Parts: sequence; structure tokens; C-alpha cells
Amino acid sequence: MQRRQRINVGLMLLFSQIYQVGVRNIPPVTLATMAANIFLFLNPMKSLWEVCISVQEGYQRGDWQRLLLSPFHHADDWHLYFNMVSMLWKGTRLERKLGSVLFGCIIAAFSQLIGVMYIILEMLLAEILVEPMYRQQCAVGFSGVLFALKVLINHYYPGGSSNVMGFHVPNRYACWVELIAIHIVSPGSSFVGHLAGILVGLLYTQGPLKKILKMFAGSLSSDDHSPRPTHFNSSGYARYSSDQYQPNNMQQDYSRYTGGLNEEEQYERAVRNSLNDIGGPQNERRPYGFWIPPEEQLEQEEIRRRRLNRFNRQ
Repeated sequence: MQRRQRINVGLMLLFSQIYQVGVRNIPPVTLATMAANIFLFLNPMKSLWEVCISVQEGYQRGDWQRLLLSPFHHADDWHLYFNMVSMLWKGTRLERKLGSVLFGCIIAAFSQLIGVMYIILEMLLAEILVEPMYRQQCAVGFSGVLFALKVLINHYYPGGSSNVMGFHVPNRYACWVELIAIHIVSPGSSFVGHLAGILVGLLYTQGPLKKILKMFAGSLSSDDHSPRPTHFNSSGYARYSSDQYQPNNMQQDYSRYTGGLNEEEQYERAVRNSLNDIGGPQNERRPYGFWIPPEEQLEQEEIRRRRLNRFNRQ
């Protein structure tokens, strides 16, 4: 896959944030997840059209490898940057709370289940609305998993409120408000992919998934099912802390990572930067998704060309 030759500013900023935090201060599963996303951005296994997940490509054509690959590929450096900065905050907080074994099981399960949920939702939309376009919409990116992790954070750290586009929203409703807000700020983002993430998160907090993953994590480790969180300091040694990670410190860290922007503002900046990179109307590709016109308005070959060049980003 050929990428546009330019400086990957988003990637440079991501490395800068990791350096400021310190690699040894990032828990192992969070660090490994970020490393996998960065590696596959720099060395993609296939083109984005060959890894994105959709009803047509995944279910109808049986290319289930896309379930594995789609969450870990990103469209450009800004897409990668904002997803990984969010992962740095959410992953560090949850891994210290739950322990690395359980958190690793959560990441592995969520990354696959969200693709399955995405296909189910798109199939339902196609049937209910009698619109075959939903079978063809292809999604790529890690933010479905991030929405699921946000549900977990609100579950394990209840109370408080979030600032969503200037409005204070109770944390238990924040993921739903952000689902709509992000789609307003970035209309081409994968609304269904983000919704799939929330639903998978609810399967964990309100359904049977938590029990299943805890049992599986327990079989992988001889430790207690609720391991004491570990904090890694800059010297490389580990020390144990209390079960309740200090939320005020974490919020300060997150503000440092993101320049004080909340998630909606980050997406807005990513869209603006991507539009600047694309360079105006001579290139029709929308940076955070695509729209396929009605088939009767285009010849089949034109439709295929557009599908190959456009995709939804999670």
C-alpha cells in the first residue's frame, strides 16, 4: 500500500507523548497494544480496503481475517495519533485497576467482538431501512474498542461528569452523548462502529462477558482474580499502589497528552488537519469516511472505484 509522501506529524506527536510519559510508566498490555497499532501503520499487512470490515467483505464473502486486522489499521497518522493517545489514558487506567492478564483478555475479546457487532448492526440497518449500502460500508480503526473501554471506565469509576462540547454530562451517559457529538463533529466517522463498541462494553458491564473473561483470565494466571495494580516508575522497578488510582492525577496526565482537548475537540482537530493535508476540492475523498451515491446515478465501474478509495474510520 502506498502512502502519501509527507511528514507524519501525528506519528511524531504520538512518539513525543510516549517519551514524555516514559515507556516504563506504561503498563505492558497497553504498551503492546499501542506498539501493534504503530507497527501496522508503518508496515501495513494489506491495503486499507483489504483489511476494513463490512457485511459484504466479512460475512458474505467469508473474509473473517478482517475481524483480526481492521481494528489495528489506521487511515493516516492523525487517525492513529488520536486513537493511541486515548488508548494511553484509558488503557493505563484500566490495566492498573484490573491487572494485565484480565485487561489483555479484554483487549483481545473486544477487538474481535466489536467487528462482529458491527456486522450485525449493519445487517439490521440494511434490512430495516431496505438500503443495501449498509452492507458495503467498510470500517477500520481502533476507536470502537476505545468506546467499549470508556464504558468500562464509567463502570469502575462511577460518578462525576464529563465536558462534552461545553455541556457537563454525567459519566454514565457520557459515552452516548459523545457517540452523537463525534458524529456531528465528524460526519464521516463510523457511527455504527462506535455504537458497536458501546454495546460490547455493556455486554461486559451488564452482561455475561465479564464473568467469562474473568474465568479465562484466571485460567491463564495463578494470581488472584483481582490482582493488585502495579505502577511502573521511571527507574524500571515496580511498586504496588492502592486499588483506587488517583483520578485527579490521571486527568492531569490526560490533559497533558492532549493539550487540554476533550475527545470531541481532538476529533475536530484531526478532521481539520486531514482536510488541510488533502488540499481542497480536487480530491473528493472525505478524511473520516465515505458516502456512496445511489447506484442508479453511477455506472457499476464508477461505484467500484469509489468503494476502493473510500472507507469509514473508527
